[in-house]
Amino acid sequence: MNVLPLTIESLVSILLLLTILYCVRLNDQLKRLKSDGTSMQQTIAELLSATETAERAIAGLKATVQEADATLGERLRSAEAFSEEIKRNTAEGAEVLGRLTQIAGARLMEPEPAQAPPPDAKTIGAAAKALAERAKARARAMAA
Repeated sequence: MNVLPLTIESLVSILLLLTILYCVRLNDQLKRLKSDGTSMQQTIAELLSATETAERAIAGLKATVQEADATLGERLRSAEAFSEEIKRNTAEGAEVLGRLTQIAGARLMEPEPAQAPPPDAKTIGAAAKALAERAKARARAMAA
């Protein structure tokens, strides 16, 4: 009997069987890799969509910031102008109050006719203060 050809054919059969098993295993791995590739593509698509949404949101935020900056700058300029006007009006009111005080002081020094009693210094000061407050109120009303 010739055993050598049978042995060789048996070895070839075993190798062929191992090759088939290896191919089945590779096929399973390829299927998993392909499904992973599909899920990876879906993940990438979702990531691109989220990125586009974020870019649009950032663009909207930038526009809002620019608008707020312009509005705030305008309001600051307006507030500075109003502040300067208030300072000017306050200085003018103080000047008027000083003149009124001088006038009231000069009138106190002058002799008055006997029928009118001399005005009280506190009354004159209160009147001058009330006049200055009315001037400030008018200045505020004009500024508003």
